[in-house]
Amino acid sequence: MKEKLTKIKLVGFDVDGVLTNGEIIYTDKGDEMKIFNAKDGQGISLLNKQGFITAIITARQSPIVDKRAADLGIKEVYQGVKNKFEVIKLLMEKYNIGLSEIAYVGDDLPDICVLERVGLACCPADAVDEVKEVCCFISGREGGKGVARQVADMLLAAARAIPVDFKLMPCYFIAGFFTQFFFANI
Repeated sequence: MKEKLTKIKLVGFDVDGVLTNGEIIYTDKGDEMKIFNAKDGQGISLLNKQGFITAIITARQSPIVDKRAADLGIKEVYQGVKNKFEVIKLLMEKYNIGLSEIAYVGDDLPDICVLERVGLACCPADAVDEVKEVCCFISGREGGKGVARQVADMLLAAARAIPVDFKLMPCYFIAGFFTQFFFANI
């Protein structure tokens, strides 16, 4: 797992069910609202500051996503995407990177075409079973509740971009899978 983490250069995120809890709220005027997690945002900002390429690839279209991406410094934003792997191929060519250098966090069936191919496939605890079957990291957190931060912290720790006391890490990372798998392979 550590070898996979240290190769990553680009981190892609789905929105609904990953950066949000998957609920979509409409006002009485028909405006769409989403709730994003501030800790997830901080994690993505830290990835950007450390030179990781961050991307949003989502099947839905919403101006709220553009606003959130701008706030976090995510320059690669793809909305209304039916085949997410086509975007991955475009990003690979643009940045001259391979599949093993890409991490992706998804939660539902449209994400599988990416998750089954990238170097680090991640999902929230409440992802559909078909997604969990293809992921090498299943967070202990649900979508919109710190999944992106957990993935960011794993990548930053592997890159030694954040101070890490590995004796305290099992307390810091809640997901037992990560604690058992990652520390067994350091």
